[in-house]
Parts: sequence; structure tokens; C-alpha cells
Amino acid sequence: MTKVLLVTHYFPPEVGAPQARLSEMAQAWAGAGAEVTVLTGMPNHPTGVLLPAYRGTVLRREKRDGYRVVRTWLYATPNEGIVKKTLGHLSFMVTSVLLGVWQTGRPEVVVVSSPTFFSIGSAWLIARLRRARLVVEVRDLWPAIFVELGVLKNSTLIGILERLELAAYAAADAVVVVSEGFRENLVSRGVPGSKVHTIRNGVDLQRFPKDGSPDPDVRQRLGAGPKDLLVLYLGAHGISQGLPAVVEAAALVQDEPLHFAFVGEGADKKRLQQTVERLGVTNCTLHPAVARAQVPQLLASADICLVPLRNVPLFSTFIPSKIFEYLAAEKAVVGSVRGEPGRILAESGALVVEPEQPVELAVALRALAQDADRRRDMGSRGRRYVAAHFDRKELAARYLDLLKRLVR
Repeated sequence: MTKVLLVTHYFPPEVGAPQARLSEMAQAWAGAGAEVTVLTGMPNHPTGVLLPAYRGTVLRREKRDGYRVVRTWLYATPNEGIVKKTLGHLSFMVTSVLLGVWQTGRPEVVVVSSPTFFSIGSAWLIARLRRARLVVEVRDLWPAIFVELGVLKNSTLIGILERLELAAYAAADAVVVVSEGFRENLVSRGVPGSKVHTIRNGVDLQRFPKDGSPDPDVRQRLGAGPKDLLVLYLGAHGISQGLPAVVEAAALVQDEPLHFAFVGEGADKKRLQQTVERLGVTNCTLHPAVARAQVPQLLASADICLVPLRNVPLFSTFIPSKIFEYLAAEKAVVGSVRGEPGRILAESGALVVEPEQPVELAVALRALAQDADRRRDMGSRGRRYVAAHFDRKELAARYLDLLKRLVR
């Protein structure tokens, strides 16, 4: 029996792409016979508010879906402001070692998911203390993406972080990335190709039944009228998504029966609301994040789903995990992306336009609004595509095989 310790800053009941990937991987590994323990913090993302059940405690043990969860205290802060977020990440790095290492047994392999970058430090120390293998999973190219987005500008700090990043890859027995673009980036910077393994995100197809029925109450709650087509964006409202450009596209198609619903939280939500108000659009509504259990019904109730990203070169290597859920739910998808995510969407039958180009996006949405048969065909083709290439259970099995090889 392979003993796996998964170290992650983010985990359910928090909602989001990393939480979904890691919890489903842990469940699949446990179901395949591995002994899995998750070491994480008290849930608070993205609001920075601890759930009532987790307040006033520094250590919490749980059991879920066949594996153990150990939670340690951290500095809870909203997902905004680099100083406070860094303090939150540092606090978990410290408490996960001081409090968590004695609660997690003797793993054979420690898997740490980054970002956050600081979790790698605690995972490295735990792996050394327990004489376990170390696997670093890279879900974002950090700090490179923050440099391209203009969040980090101090060259000295950037240099320090990049050296720490490469040191983490050097210390790892294996590095797992979620896209081929990420792999090429790491190899070009000197990480041995034999050490870097691509295991993309995927989707649990059982969560999204074929021919899911829309819920009129959900559609009404999201602001869609009886004759409207519901255009849905579901996910993080951060600086990476370029959602104001989607609002600009919505302003260009107000003559069409299209209603745009934005569901989620993030640092850029306030600016998104300001864009709606500034343009005076009447076909957009903003809604809070929903529990993961509600996602299948929301997607079943949508007509078109959106995958936008900012017009930043490095984003050509990023693959938003929402792509796979949209396709599994048999939705017509429009992606404002390029590079690797654009190729995946094109192969699945989705429409792809240039990022942050409201006119192009408006043209694509107008065409889909007028062609119900095309939307239906896109949904069926997308479902077949993810079933063939991005079934989470198959990806989890590949991942566990890698962990077993490392232990042997």
C-alpha cells in the first residue's frame, strides 16, 4: 500500500479549480488502495472568513471519501492584497510543519501542489524528516505569471523567487505539470526532462449526467428571462480572466436575447461591477460563488459557457480547468484564448477567438445565439472529446502509477 501525503494550501469545502483537482485525485488514489492523508489549512478562500465550524481551533482532523484530512491554523485573509496573502501563505508553511508533521504518519511520498509557492518549503522539510520522496505539482508558473501581469516589478525580488523556484524543482524527485507548455518552460530553464511529467486537469464525468435538464429556477435566479439564452461564466474573478472585456462584448449584443451571468469571487470582481455600471449594460448580472455540488445544475441550465483569459503571452500555456467541466456538461463553449487551451477547445468543437477582443467575442456569440442546432452539436462533440481524453479517473490512475514508481 503506497502511503501518500498531499500538502496543499487550498482544499474543500473551499471551491475552485485546485480544490477540485486535489480532492478528486485524493479520492481516486484512496479508492485504488493508497493510504492518503491531506495536510491543509482551515478553509477560508476566497473571502478570508473561516467557516463557523473551524473557528477557534489550531488543529483539526477529518475523514472524507476514504482518506484523512489534517488541518492546521493559518492567517485567514481575503484573496486580495499581496502582503496579506503572503502572510497567509507563510503562516500555513509554518503551522503545517510545527503542528501537522506529527499528525500525518510516515508517508512514502509527499506531493505538494503549487501555488502557493511557500507550501513547497513545508513539504520539502516534511519529506526530509520522514525520508519520503517529494513530488512538486505545478499548476501555475509562479512567479513568472505575476511578472507578466505586472504584479511583481522588483527585479531583486523576482530574481530571488526564481532561484527559489528552480531550487524547489531541483529538490524534487519528480515534477508534475498540468500542461505541455509548462513542461517546455521548465525544461528550457534547465529542469531535466526525465523529471517532468505532464498530467493535465480533467473532469469526473459522473458528476455531469448526459442530457442534463435545465432548471427554470436557476435560470431565473441568474437573471435570464424566459426567452433569453443564458451565457455563463463560472469561476474565479481575478486579474487573469479579463472579464471586463466580456462585459464589453455583452454591450455589443444587447439587441440579442442573451443574458450574461458571472458566478464567482475574486480580486477583480469590484472592477467587473464598475465596468457593468460604466457601460450601462442591462444584460449582465453578477452572482456569488456557489458550492461545488451546485455546479452541475448551473451548467445544465446554461446555453453557452465562456472561457476567457487575459491577452498575456504566458497564458498560451495555461489550461483553465473549467474547460473540461463545460464540455462534460455538453455545453456550447466559446474560448477567448490562444495556444494550448485554444487547441484543446478547437479539437473539442468549441469556438475560439482572440483574448480580450470584445468585437470578436460578440460576433461568435451572435452566431451561436442564432443557431440552436450548432449549439447542440457542439455540446455532444465536447462531451465525447473529454470522455476520450480528460477522464479524471484515468488521469488519477496515471498519477498514482508515477507515485508508486518513485517509491519503488
